[in-house]
Amino acid sequence: MDLYAAYGSNLDPARMRDRCPHSPLRGVGWLTGWRLTFGGEDLGWDGAVATIVQDPDDQVFVALYDVTDADRRALDEWEGADSGLYRTLRVRVDTLDGSVLARAYVLDGYEGGLPSAHYLGMVADAAEAGGAPDDYVTGLRLRPCRGLDDELGGDTALDG
Repeated sequence: MDLYAAYGSNLDPARMRDRCPHSPLRGVGWLTGWRLTFGGEDLGWDGAVATIVQDPDDQVFVALYDVTDADRRALDEWEGADSGLYRTLRVRVDTLDGSVLARAYVLDGYEGGLPSAHYLGMVADAAEAGGAPDDYVTGLRLRPCRGLDDELGGDTALDG
């Protein structure tokens, strides 16, 4: 088994049950010295996607999963680790029982760009479902994002 630190949309327990059905939730914790950010806007999505970067003044809420080898391979494929989109690295997670080392996916690209409003809402909903503190979820919901006009490719006003 491999310990995985889930953040972003993977904080949603239902999503993780679908992606890694044989991998139980171990608990939650914080990546101290890391910041949740977005990048890869130039890769063709409707906006940037979640990633983490080192930042000594911040922290990221994560869910910890004991991932089986088969589920890890499926998750690697889902996250694009086999194509180079995301890479994995070891991170230290602070839990109520002490710190542990876990794998995390990090976008192999530049930080920057805005997530779509839809995607940011999904990340905030996942954090809420995953048990993140209210202030963390609220902070996600208040982050800048691409508006509906941007997501639909232009002006969405109806002429009448």
